[in-house]
Amino acid sequence: MPPCPCGSTADLALCCGRYHAGAPAPSAEKLMRSRYAAYATGKLDYIEATCAGPAALAFDRAEAGILQIGTEWLGLEIVATKRGREGDSEGTVSFIARYRQQGTAAALSETSLFRKIEGRWVYWDRDPVVAGPVHGAGPGRIGRNDPCPCGSGRKHKRCCG
Repeated sequence: MPPCPCGSTADLALCCGRYHAGAPAPSAEKLMRSRYAAYATGKLDYIEATCAGPAALAFDRAEAGILQIGTEWLGLEIVATKRGREGDSEGTVSFIARYRQQGTAAALSETSLFRKIEGRWVYWDRDPVVAGPVHGAGPGRIGRNDPCPCGSGRKHKRCCG
């Protein structure tokens, strides 16, 4: 079985795959990880089903499908979480998602807002103030001396750059 793209050491089926199959994610962070894994495995039905409120209005299935073409997801780093546990009704997860699109490495930094509706966590919106570039090289760009997003541990300029 393949490892889960969310960064855990578990197999996909035992980790985020169970949420993709319909089990409710027990926390905002688990939902965030499962959404990342869904992007990495092309499960756009799951992405769409876990959006609500402003996120559901903003989600464009056709655009998401086009953006998936030529995208390789390289890793997820959870930076911070606030609330979003089983007993909470809201929570936030700040993360960095690294990817390569059409051969160019990039990263997305965002704080996602989650709500629990009828016992299920959903992606509600993103915090536009906190979202921004990961490194000083500009939005979505990796600087030459930044760590390579492929996870090699080498500088970007000496690896995929």
